[in-house]
Amino acid sequence: MENPICLPGQRLSICDNVYTCGQGTYQRQGYIYSMLAGTVDVVDRNGVKVIEVHSTGEQTVIPTQGDIVTAQVYIITQQFAKCYIKCIGSTVLRSPYRGLIRRENIRATEKDKAEVFKSLRPGDIVLARVLPITEAHSYQLSTAENELGVVIAHSEHGYPMVPVSWTEMQCPKTLVKEPRKVAKIIPENIDTGGIVVDS
Repeated sequence: MENPICLPGQRLSICDNVYTCGQGTYQRQGYIYSMLAGTVDVVDRNGVKVIEVHSTGEQTVIPTQGDIVTAQVYIITQQFAKCYIKCIGSTVLRSPYRGLIRRENIRATEKDKAEVFKSLRPGDIVLARVLPITEAHSYQLSTAENELGVVIAHSEHGYPMVPVSWTEMQCPKTLVKEPRKVAKIIPENIDTGGIVVDS
């Protein structure tokens, strides 16, 4: 059948060594499901058949496993941080997706010792990687790489903070330091005010 039409949540195929998830799909309990209403496309990549679903309306960009996304934290608990995914790579989304960063996915080492409150705060802008998708419209994110984590944060007084180490950011006005899981990226357009960023 040429490009069959499917609905969100519809089971499309078994997920194995031959068939794998692509754009617009997710994997759960060994099967591939559609995330969108649209047409099914099977793309052959190096002998692996990648199942994709493309929206029949305007082009839809959705987070897929392995993507680097830009997200804004809006709620934190002891176990996770909820955030809105605003960009996928360099593509700004028209409407955000919801993401979740679990405590064990905040950093790569000593995962059990990571504390959400000492890593992320509401309002922070983070770079994160999309983990394997197991449910429709629920994106698990990870900041457990050196290049991922908080890139923009504001102090309690509303000033943009600057990184002073990979675990702290500082308010340039009050000089108060706050703990963060800082991404190892120094934006070229931020004036650090003479503060040396060390590792």
